[in-house]
Amino acid sequence: MSDSPEIRDAIAKAARSRTLLEGADRSGARSMLKAIGLTDDDLAKPLIGIANTWTEIGPCNFHLRRLSAKVKEGIKRAGGTPLEFNTVSISDGITIGTEGMKASLVSREMIADSIELVARANYFDGIICLAACDKTMPGTIMAMIRLDIPGIMIYGGSIMPGSYNGKDITIQDVFEAMGAYNAGKITLDELHAIESAACPGPGACGGQFTANTMGMVAEILGICPMGTADIPAMDSAKDDVSMLCGELILQMVEADRRPSKIITRAALENAIAAVAASGGSTNGVLHTLAFAREAGIPFTIDDIEAISKRTPLIADLKPTGRYTAVDVHRAGGNRLLAQRLVEGGYVDPSALTVTGRTLGEEAASAKETPGQDVIRTWDNAINSNGGLHILKGNLAPNGSVIKLKGIEPKQFTGPA
Repeated sequence: MSDSPEIRDAIAKAARSRTLLEGADRSGARSMLKAIGLTDDDLAKPLIGIANTWTEIGPCNFHLRRLSAKVKEGIKRAGGTPLEFNTVSISDGITIGTEGMKASLVSREMIADSIELVARANYFDGIICLAACDKTMPGTIMAMIRLDIPGIMIYGGSIMPGSYNGKDITIQDVFEAMGAYNAGKITLDELHAIESAACPGPGACGGQFTANTMGMVAEILGICPMGTADIPAMDSAKDDVSMLCGELILQMVEADRRPSKIITRAALENAIAAVAASGGSTNGVLHTLAFAREAGIPFTIDDIEAISKRTPLIADLKPTGRYTAVDVHRAGGNRLLAQRLVEGGYVDPSALTVTGRTLGEEAASAKETPGQDVIRTWDNAINSNGGLHILKGNLAPNGSVIKLKGIEPKQFTGPA
């Protein structure tokens, strides 16, 4: 944010939060906020909401309180007043295979609704959303689109891989071990050992599953600063970028840089191209369509099919590939994938991001680790088509989505 006192004063006077806090008839509101330690000086500054999805139930969001503390530091340093609140979070990885999983997609709507309600009620001038698992990221982005105030989504980051018998493992290996145990291929003790080693600490599931897919989507979409999402959850650099996001939101308030200027048709197409090129989760389709609906942008599964057909698969990531999200970070990060997409002509580089720079400008500074083969070049693509495919037929007349790596049989016969 500008260091000019005049500009800061102008921002404060024009801010949405003045409706809540300015004038003799708002004395009661100010009094209640002073009860939590805010001063007259604090209340004269732009109010920045921090929507946290922290929970103790699972590793994905367990560390978000640490990051929110850094966000607050950045907001204060840039001349704003942070106000944090929490919303719900459901772990797909924990609830899968039970009736509890039915709560997962519903939670996305509740997350969006609750953030929207709190932000509207309190006239925030800007908002930062901390999210890290399957439905929290799309839920927070949906809320920001509805609110259309300056906003940033910070992805909490991936878990580090576990280690078993000298090999890196992820939660995927646990589920595969469950199958191996049921097939009599490993013992119960071996299953328990894999279970106990796969998740060594906080962070989202390590492959290109829904969380890491949506973290990448958020960066390419422009609503999450480029170079922040692929940093692992427990890397100290995550603290640094969280503080920088706190500073950035005040710049966005000053520039009136809102989601409606960022999430456009071109940005949605860019996001799907990234999902296709990385072999990302089919949930990327579900959530991107939701973003389009919230923004009032015509965007369908037929558009997604066309984008995936023209975008080669170049990232060799689990669950179908060899590498994890941590390997993406080491290889050059999502910025490197963005650079590949720009150079190949598969995305619109003019799309705006939260920093005020375009996707092309952000991608230009990518630094590739020599010798990496996590994110391939276009002439060495894994498959000529992206990982997403839309199928239509008597079982799904309105369409369905599957993810293919390109080595699977093209026909399958079996009972429906």
